[in-house]
Amino acid sequence: MTAPRIAPLDPEHLAPKVRELLDALPDTALRTANITTTLARHPELLAASFPLSTMLLYAGTLPDRDRELVILRTAHLAGSAYIHAQHVRIGHLAGLTPAEIARTAAGPGADDWSAHEAALLTAADELHHHACISEATWQRLAQHYGEQQLIEVSVLAGHYRMWAAALNSFGVTPDPAPPTAEREVSDATG
Repeated sequence: MTAPRIAPLDPEHLAPKVRELLDALPDTALRTANITTTLARHPELLAASFPLSTMLLYAGTLPDRDRELVILRTAHLAGSAYIHAQHVRIGHLAGLTPAEIARTAAGPGADDWSAHEAALLTAADELHHHACISEATWQRLAQHYGEQQLIEVSVLAGHYRMWAAALNSFGVTPDPAPPTAEREVSDATG
């Protein structure tokens, strides 16, 4: 897909209701991001989606690094260039190395994952392919995570799978990388 099916709105032409909503976002870069300005065409959906997205990204119980492993693996499995590009940058900020970010594409069988990291990646795979974490993977996760974190792993993968399907269908293109992030993205993606 070369052009978006649903084009983002020009940030300068957003309805006052949408601008107010965006001004409350904790991440100022999201205010003009293609995902946000595309969803601005449906203000009610945009408003409804923010609480869960914000909670998972900024107030979840999973360590940031673990959250980003799940998101990056889910983005890879769903073929979401948009989510992948955004979370390469966020993953780096969460402490993932460019090699680890690139290795999420190889999945849980790749060398050098810790036991709980491999379990997280396996959970993302199982949720993507079977819509359920297997008992064996659940037990491996439960050795490292509490009940709230186990709940969050499933919701996180499902949430980003849903966004991947929507963004892929809308044709939302990745945002330009900030100048300082261009090298990080290139390093992480090969």
